[in-house]
Amino acid sequence: MPDGEGWFVVSAREIRWRESERLGVYCDFEGKRRFPHLGVNISVLEPGESLGYYHRENAQEAFLVLSGRCLLVVEEEERELRAWDFFHSPPGTEHMIVGAGDGQSVVLAVGARGLPRKGLVYPVSETAAKHGVSVAQETSKPAEAYADFEPPTRVEYEEGRLPEL
Repeated sequence: MPDGEGWFVVSAREIRWRESERLGVYCDFEGKRRFPHLGVNISVLEPGESLGYYHRENAQEAFLVLSGRCLLVVEEEERELRAWDFFHSPPGTEHMIVGAGDGQSVVLAVGARGLPRKGLVYPVSETAAKHGVSVAQETSKPAEAYADFEPPTRVEYEEGRLPEL
């Protein structure tokens, strides 16, 4: 596990992964300390699993579907995403990505860090609720939004999770 300052190279197949009910399996390339400026995750989603709850925040995020199909819920609209589709989410954009199709999808997510958490909101959304990714009551506190989730468990990379090059 990388830990500390300085550069490093690591394979996603060798890094620690986490598994969470409804959030699939993911790795974040980080050790005990989070990266201070940029968050990077790879998520493997089965149909119906998501990257989280529908939300907006004061930082930009970007998503690239590496394989499979997903559903993007953005600003109360639904958009299908396929492999190599890219979604840019400027600050203040309500959004969430849900696995779709017949099999797993792999999504690369990148987001800015270091900004005050002010502006993070989990709004109630009828469109997101159709896909199980809306909170029941609006909140700005992640602990409240995810109160019904079990903490993720650490798992080893399982061969075949990521597409072969």
